[in-house]
Amino acid sequence: MLFDWGDTLFHAPHAPEVIVSFSRSAGVAVSLARARELWDEIWLVGKTPEEIAKGRDLSMEAHRRVWTDLFARLDRVVPGLSRALYERVMDPHSWVPFADTRAALEAVRRRGLKVGVVSNVPADLRPVFAKHGLDGLVDSYTHSYEVGAEKPDPAIFLAATKSLGVKPGETLMVGDHVVDAGAERAGMRVFILPTEFDGDVRGLNRVVALLPS
Repeated sequence: MLFDWGDTLFHAPHAPEVIVSFSRSAGVAVSLARARELWDEIWLVGKTPEEIAKGRDLSMEAHRRVWTDLFARLDRVVPGLSRALYERVMDPHSWVPFADTRAALEAVRRRGLKVGVVSNVPADLRPVFAKHGLDGLVDSYTHSYEVGAEKPDPAIFLAATKSLGVKPGETLMVGDHVVDAGAERAGMRVFILPTEFDGDVRGLNRVVALLPS
Protein backbone atom coordinates (compact mmCIF):
# COMPACT_ATOMS: atom_id res chain seq x y z
CA MET A 1 0.00 0.00 0.00
CA LEU A 2 1.12 3.52 -0.77
CA PHE A 3 0.13 6.48 1.38
CA ASP A 4 0.33 10.18 0.73
CA TRP A 5 1.92 12.11 3.59
CA GLY A 6 0.47 15.59 4.12
CA ASP A 7 -3.22 15.74 5.02
CA THR A 8 -3.38 11.94 4.80
CA LEU A 9 -1.03 10.66 7.52
CA PHE A 10 0.24 13.96 8.98
CA HIS A 11 -1.16 17.45 9.38
CA ALA A 12 -0.04 20.95 10.37
CA PRO A 13 -1.84 21.42 13.69
CA HIS A 14 -1.15 24.99 14.56
CA ALA A 15 -1.39 27.33 11.55
CA PRO A 16 -4.33 29.40 12.92
CA GLU A 17 -2.49 29.80 16.22
CA VAL A 18 0.57 31.05 14.33
CA ILE A 19 -1.61 33.65 12.61
CA VAL A 20 -3.11 34.78 15.93
CA SER A 21 0.20 34.99 17.80
CA PHE A 22 2.09 36.73 15.00
CA SER A 23 -0.76 39.20 14.51
CA ARG A 24 -0.82 39.98 18.22
CA SER A 25 2.94 40.61 18.23
CA ALA A 26 2.43 43.01 15.32
CA GLY A 27 -0.32 44.86 17.17
CA VAL A 28 -3.15 43.53 15.03
CA ALA A 29 -6.12 41.75 16.61
CA VAL A 30 -7.15 38.59 14.72
CA SER A 31 -9.56 36.17 16.38
CA LEU A 32 -8.90 32.45 16.26
CA ALA A 33 -12.07 31.93 14.23
CA ARG A 34 -10.93 34.49 11.66
CA ALA A 35 -7.46 32.94 11.61
CA ARG A 36 -8.98 29.56 10.81
CA GLU A 37 -10.93 31.12 7.95
CA LEU A 38 -7.83 32.79 6.56
CA TRP A 39 -5.80 29.59 6.78
CA ASP A 40 -8.51 27.40 5.25
CA GLU A 41 -8.90 29.82 2.35
CA ILE A 42 -5.20 29.99 1.56
CA TRP A 43 -4.68 26.24 2.03
CA LEU A 44 -7.48 25.47 -0.43
CA VAL A 45 -5.86 27.76 -3.00
CA GLY A 46 -2.61 25.91 -2.42
CA LYS A 47 -4.29 22.69 -3.55
CA THR A 48 -5.52 24.07 -6.88
CA PRO A 49 -4.04 22.75 -10.15
CA GLU A 50 -2.56 26.17 -10.87
CA GLU A 51 -0.51 26.19 -7.68
CA ILE A 52 0.47 22.53 -7.87
CA ALA A 53 1.72 23.03 -11.44
CA LYS A 54 4.34 25.53 -10.25
CA GLY A 55 6.77 22.73 -9.34
CA ARG A 56 7.05 23.81 -5.72
CA ASP A 57 8.00 20.35 -4.48
CA LEU A 58 10.96 19.77 -6.77
CA SER A 59 13.39 21.73 -4.60
CA MET A 60 13.55 23.63 -1.32
CA GLU A 61 14.15 26.86 -3.23
CA ALA A 62 11.00 26.42 -5.31
CA HIS A 63 9.02 25.38 -2.24
CA ARG A 64 9.94 28.51 -0.33
CA ARG A 65 9.36 30.81 -3.30
CA VAL A 66 5.97 29.42 -4.37
CA TRP A 67 4.47 29.08 -0.89
CA THR A 68 5.77 32.46 0.28
CA ASP A 69 4.30 34.09 -2.83
CA LEU A 70 0.94 32.49 -2.04
CA PHE A 71 1.05 33.37 1.65
CA ALA A 72 1.85 36.95 0.68
CA ARG A 73 -1.88 37.41 0.09
CA LEU A 74 -2.20 37.43 3.88
CA ASP A 75 0.33 40.23 4.29
CA ARG A 76 -2.58 42.59 3.63
CA VAL A 77 -3.96 41.41 6.97
CA VAL A 78 -0.66 41.56 8.84
CA PRO A 79 2.58 42.64 7.11
CA GLY A 80 5.19 39.88 7.34
CA LEU A 81 2.68 37.11 8.05
CA SER A 82 3.73 35.21 4.93
CA ARG A 83 7.25 34.66 6.23
CA ALA A 84 6.03 33.57 9.66
CA LEU A 85 3.62 31.05 8.14
CA TYR A 86 6.27 29.55 5.92
CA GLU A 87 8.89 29.25 8.62
CA ARG A 88 6.62 27.98 11.39
CA VAL A 89 4.10 25.86 9.50
CA MET A 90 5.65 24.51 6.30
CA ASP A 91 8.62 22.78 7.89
CA PRO A 92 7.76 19.03 7.73
CA HIS A 93 9.28 18.58 11.20
CA SER A 94 6.50 20.72 12.68
CA TRP A 95 3.78 18.43 11.32
CA VAL A 96 2.25 15.70 13.47
CA PRO A 97 0.48 12.39 12.75
CA PHE A 98 -3.28 12.21 12.77
CA ALA A 99 -4.63 10.43 15.84
CA ASP A 100 -5.42 7.29 13.81
CA THR A 101 -2.25 7.14 11.71
CA ARG A 102 -0.31 4.70 13.86
CA ALA A 103 -3.23 2.29 14.25
CA ALA A 104 -3.87 2.27 10.51
CA LEU A 105 -0.24 1.62 9.60
CA GLU A 106 0.01 -1.12 12.22
CA ALA A 107 -3.15 -2.75 10.86
CA VAL A 108 -1.75 -2.74 7.33
CA ARG A 109 1.52 -4.26 8.48
CA ARG A 110 -0.26 -6.98 10.49
CA ARG A 111 -1.84 -8.11 7.24
CA GLY A 112 1.61 -8.66 5.78
CA LEU A 113 1.48 -5.76 3.33
CA LYS A 114 4.38 -3.52 2.43
CA VAL A 115 3.91 0.17 3.16
CA GLY A 116 5.31 3.03 1.12
CA VAL A 117 4.98 6.78 1.51
CA VAL A 118 4.86 8.80 -1.71
CA SER A 119 4.70 12.56 -1.39
CA ASN A 120 5.08 15.84 -3.20
CA VAL A 121 7.62 17.23 -0.78
CA PRO A 122 10.99 19.04 -1.05
CA ALA A 123 12.66 17.32 1.92
CA ASP A 124 13.35 13.84 3.30
CA LEU A 125 10.46 12.56 5.41
CA ARG A 126 12.37 9.76 7.12
CA PRO A 127 13.41 11.91 10.10
CA VAL A 128 9.82 13.14 10.48
CA PHE A 129 8.49 9.59 10.81
CA ALA A 130 11.36 8.63 13.09
CA LYS A 131 10.60 11.60 15.35
CA HIS A 132 7.17 10.11 16.03
CA GLY A 133 8.31 6.48 16.22
CA LEU A 134 6.57 5.56 12.97
CA ASP A 135 9.64 4.76 10.87
CA GLY A 136 9.42 1.04 11.66
CA LEU A 137 5.99 0.93 9.99
CA VAL A 138 7.17 2.22 6.59
CA ASP A 139 9.22 0.22 4.08
CA SER A 140 10.07 2.96 1.59
CA TYR A 141 9.79 6.69 0.95
CA THR A 142 9.39 8.26 -2.48
CA HIS A 143 9.88 12.03 -2.60
CA SER A 144 9.08 14.26 -5.57
CA TYR A 145 12.33 16.18 -5.23
CA GLU A 146 14.33 12.96 -5.55
CA VAL A 147 12.32 11.51 -8.43
CA GLY A 148 12.12 14.80 -10.31
CA ALA A 149 8.38 14.36 -10.83
CA GLU A 150 5.33 15.41 -8.83
CA LYS A 151 1.94 13.79 -8.42
CA PRO A 152 -0.20 13.33 -10.50
CA ASP A 153 2.66 12.31 -12.85
CA PRO A 154 2.59 8.48 -13.07
CA ALA A 155 6.39 8.48 -12.83
CA ILE A 156 6.41 9.15 -9.09
CA PHE A 157 3.93 6.35 -8.39
CA LEU A 158 5.88 3.90 -10.52
CA ALA A 159 9.05 4.89 -8.67
CA ALA A 160 7.25 4.13 -5.41
CA THR A 161 6.17 0.64 -6.46
CA LYS A 162 9.67 -0.06 -7.73
CA SER A 163 11.11 0.94 -4.36
CA LEU A 164 8.75 -1.55 -2.67
CA GLY A 165 9.44 -4.29 -5.19
CA VAL A 166 5.77 -4.67 -6.09
CA LYS A 167 3.69 -4.35 -9.26
CA PRO A 168 1.34 -1.40 -9.85
CA GLY A 169 -1.58 -3.74 -10.36
CA GLU A 170 -1.24 -5.12 -6.85
CA THR A 171 -0.93 -1.72 -5.18
CA LEU A 172 -3.48 0.56 -3.50
CA MET A 173 -2.72 4.30 -3.31
CA VAL A 174 -4.33 6.17 -0.41
CA GLY A 175 -4.48 9.96 -0.48
CA ASP A 176 -6.56 13.06 0.15
CA HIS A 177 -6.41 14.94 -3.14
CA VAL A 178 -7.13 14.47 -6.83
CA VAL A 179 -3.38 14.43 -7.57
CA ASP A 180 -3.22 11.09 -5.76
CA ALA A 181 -5.67 9.70 -8.31
CA GLY A 182 -2.84 10.01 -10.82
CA ALA A 183 -1.84 6.57 -9.55
CA GLU A 184 -4.66 5.15 -11.68
CA ARG A 185 -2.72 6.13 -14.79
CA ALA A 186 0.15 4.05 -13.41
CA GLY A 187 -2.13 1.02 -13.14
CA MET A 188 -2.96 1.20 -9.43
CA ARG A 189 -6.16 1.25 -7.45
CA VAL A 190 -6.84 4.50 -5.57
CA PHE A 191 -8.73 5.43 -2.42
CA ILE A 192 -9.29 9.14 -1.74
CA LEU A 193 -10.15 9.95 1.86
CA PRO A 194 -13.22 12.11 2.51
CA THR A 195 -12.63 15.85 2.79
CA GLU A 196 -14.60 16.12 6.02
CA PHE A 197 -13.40 14.32 9.13
CA ASP A 198 -13.68 14.51 12.92
CA GLY A 199 -11.00 16.65 14.58
CA ASP A 200 -7.60 15.04 14.20
CA VAL A 201 -9.03 11.59 13.44
CA ARG A 202 -8.51 11.31 9.69
CA GLY A 203 -10.80 8.35 9.07
CA LEU A 204 -8.07 5.92 8.06
CA ASN A 205 -10.21 3.08 9.43
CA ARG A 206 -12.01 3.27 6.08
CA VAL A 207 -8.81 2.14 4.44
CA VAL A 208 -8.27 -0.70 6.91
CA ALA A 209 -11.84 -1.88 6.26
CA LEU A 210 -10.90 -2.48 2.60
CA LEU A 211 -8.24 -5.01 3.53
CA PRO A 212 -8.72 -8.74 3.92
CA SER A 213 -8.71 -9.81 7.57
